[in-house]
Amino acid sequence: MVEAGGPRHGASGAVEIRRAGPGDGDALGEIHAAAWQAAYAPFFEPGFAARAVADRRTRWHRRVAEEAGEAGAAGGVGGMASGAGAGAEVGSGAGAGAGAGSGAGAGAGAAVTLLAVVDGRPLALSVTLPSAARPDHAEIASFYAHPDGWGTGVAAALMEETLRGLRARGYAGVHLWTLRDTPQSRRFYAKCGFAECGTARAFDFGEGNLLEQVEYARSLPAG
Repeated sequence: MVEAGGPRHGASGAVEIRRAGPGDGDALGEIHAAAWQAAYAPFFEPGFAARAVADRRTRWHRRVAEEAGEAGAAGGVGGMASGAGAGAEVGSGAGAGAGAGSGAGAGAGAAVTLLAVVDGRPLALSVTLPSAARPDHAEIASFYAHPDGWGTGVAAALMEETLRGLRARGYAGVHLWTLRDTPQSRRFYAKCGFAECGTARAFDFGEGNLLEQVEYARSLPAG
């Protein structure tokens, strides 16, 4: 675990930000499920929403195991760190998640999942990967904070560390997709230096109910 620029603190206490591992599947699933239920379930029929929440609670064990195997084969991912301090599929902000994208920055590898832990309790996650649409950019594919962490600063601390790690890995910029009708998420990304790109797309979460997503991006200047 690499120290990330000194301790971080938020309203709820000290925050540790670290690379998620195979033993974090339950914690990641709980964050994702709780955030998705609060932010996205109202857009869907109750039965579909319940199944979607249950799926998000259990899908992370395989994902982090695969990521750990890829990182091991590549000799690890440099620049991803941990600190100590506070507390997007697509959505987020102080609470939900983020989107899909592009090429690769210098030193970039596969997906990297970070976990923010506040006073021993996991409360937020981020997943980044090389963008498939934008050369030299990364994409924030998921960014979720548990509702219990909303308003505590944990999401802001995690975003700061996520961006620091991407910059250290040589990316020139980063983008994400979030639902148009989640104003809390959009305000959060704007506060973190992202700007709306003017592009939108229809996204199907599996119900056949197309929801509009909008794209946000920001540069990652050195220093």
